[in-house]
Amino acid sequence: MKKLLVLLPLVAMLAACDDDARVASRNLSKAADNFEVNRRIVFYNGITDQYMLTVEGRCSIDTSSTGKTLHVICMTGPGEYKKHFLGLSDNVTFFAEQLEAVKASAYHYRVTFKPQQIIPDIDFRGSGKALQGLVK
Repeated sequence: MKKLLVLLPLVAMLAACDDDARVASRNLSKAADNFEVNRRIVFYNGITDQYMLTVEGRCSIDTSSTGKTLHVICMTGPGEYKKHFLGLSDNVTFFAEQLEAVKASAYHYRVTFKPQQIIPDIDFRGSGKALQGLVK
């Protein structure tokens, strides 16, 4: 308990080091990753100056570790999602536009706790016979 009392002021001091724009930016990103933000993501060819594809909706975006692939996950209904993988190259790029204003605090960090991540659903693949073979 004493350690917690010492750590809380330290965390508060570190949190105070960020400027308002960074805190609001992180909170907006968190909201988008929770499918709370309407976005328009446009892919275009820099050589031909033509739009190739547009994705609109409550979408989360993430670049791959190589930076050559963009992952777009969109919520299409309650509990329904679509995932798209889009390749990026020297002449194909994208921009993401937030379509409407979203309230985001510049003073408070946002933490999202989801019990489903701690206690996940378990899918069993196999037959009852395979399961019986494990129990003796």
